[in-house]
Amino acid sequence: MSNRVVCREASHAGSWYSASGNCHQSTVPHAYKQVDPSITRRVFILGPSHHVPLSRCALSPADIYRTPLYDLRIDQKVYADLWKTGLFERMTLQTDEDEHSIEMHLPYTAKAMESHKDEFSIVPVLVGALSESKEQEYGKLLSKYLADPSNLFIISSDFCHWGQRFRYTYYDESQGEIYRSIEHLDKMGMSIIEQLDPMSFTNYLKKYRNTICGRHPIGVLLNAVAELRKSGLEMNFTFLNYAQSSECRNWQDSSVSYAAGALVVH
Repeated sequence: MSNRVVCREASHAGSWYSASGNCHQSTVPHAYKQVDPSITRRVFILGPSHHVPLSRCALSPADIYRTPLYDLRIDQKVYADLWKTGLFERMTLQTDEDEHSIEMHLPYTAKAMESHKDEFSIVPVLVGALSESKEQEYGKLLSKYLADPSNLFIISSDFCHWGQRFRYTYYDESQGEIYRSIEHLDKMGMSIIEQLDPMSFTNYLKKYRNTICGRHPIGVLLNAVAELRKSGLEMNFTFLNYAQSSECRNWQDSSVSYAAGALVVH
């Protein structure tokens, strides 16, 4: 048996975010201000797969995730429990380092938890293009972890990717300028997410095809919430901020929308 420690490098530092750990997406800090490092002992990070076809969820082969601030340790006990379910694949280290959706949150996680940096571990999960029934299955599985107040869940997603380069140009003229139409579409989805109803979110996506890259991680979270609500747990979700990378006014323009929100379990 090898005792070699596998490290995932901070492969997007210096491009997607600065080498010092500052991210280019200004809405993200709004969500991280909600984190209480004094009670958080485990951070689950669910991110969508952008580069490899994946119909299930996958776990990292790494033991350590490097960040510009300090190294983050993967919780191998939780990983072993998840692996035993037979529902997870193991991604390659190359796939892990190519993907940005989880890594983008690592500097923020490290910064938010800095005062307790030796007292927590992370549980990164790469989420594939799940069917509705699989979103329910993973939601049910992860609900017991969501119910534990020492666990923090981070869901990685952008909102609308608009423009011909994204092959998505939905436009409701009644909203005025294109960027207003995009905002209306996004905020419709955000309002549905705040209702914490997975089926309504699924129906919204089917109707408008909004290019929300983290729609499946969001779906898993909503199904975990639905499972916990059955046992009487109260929770609410509130969006804290919304922004667009630019204001689209004609068909040659493109933009990506960003939103930050927080789920609180009472």
